[in-house]
Amino acid sequence: MRLRAAGRTDTGVHATGQVAHVDVPPDALPNAYPRAPRVGEPEFLPLVRRLGRFLPSDVRVLRVARAPAGFDARFSALRRHYTYLLSTAPYGVEPQRARYVTAWPRPLDVDAMAAASRDLVGLHDFAGFCRHRPNATTIRDLQRLQWSRDGELITAHVTADAFCWSMVRSLVGALLAVGEHRRPVSWCRGLLTATSRSSDFAAAPPHGLTLVGVDYPPDDQLEARNLVTRDLRSR
Repeated sequence: MRLRAAGRTDTGVHATGQVAHVDVPPDALPNAYPRAPRVGEPEFLPLVRRLGRFLPSDVRVLRVARAPAGFDARFSALRRHYTYLLSTAPYGVEPQRARYVTAWPRPLDVDAMAAASRDLVGLHDFAGFCRHRPNATTIRDLQRLQWSRDGELITAHVTADAFCWSMVRSLVGALLAVGEHRRPVSWCRGLLTATSRSSDFAAAPPHGLTLVGVDYPPDDQLEARNLVTRDLRSR
């Protein structure tokens, strides 16, 4: 059996909203139960508990369900949602949060970052923000790229129909250069004309990034969505 996930994250990136599917032979389902489900109990709750005992401590399956016909965790998805967390506190990041928040030692102009972000939203070729993969398209529909600030904690909210390799970290890295006033607001717009990953900025560190959600269409539109997603986009 092969497990397929909605998104493939870089090493060090987290996921709280990952979705995956696996095709299980019908005759294997009885082996998922150490006992019969109780009345009112979620169908696969015993399996969720068993997986919790066998998986490493940093991986948990929150829910198991029967997928509708035509469902594919990757190709049925409409969009993926990520957040990127930064702290500009002078002491860095509190120890309890250090695994998920990137400490940034310099002040950031969030208004400038937000202005530059607006130029990137929409259907574009993001080759300047993506690591190269043979025969893979870099055209993506970036639907949200917004910033919020709560004291010293800065959060990027990023949504697209799909992301190419290292795209979110590269977007954040480029915008950090704008936030530090090392680059003008208009600079990011110019990166959309690049035909390969730009070397003018570094991708943001992976540990601040988290996949927080994946959206799917109604059950009767899953197969149609699969066909749209599998069609290699040229523009």
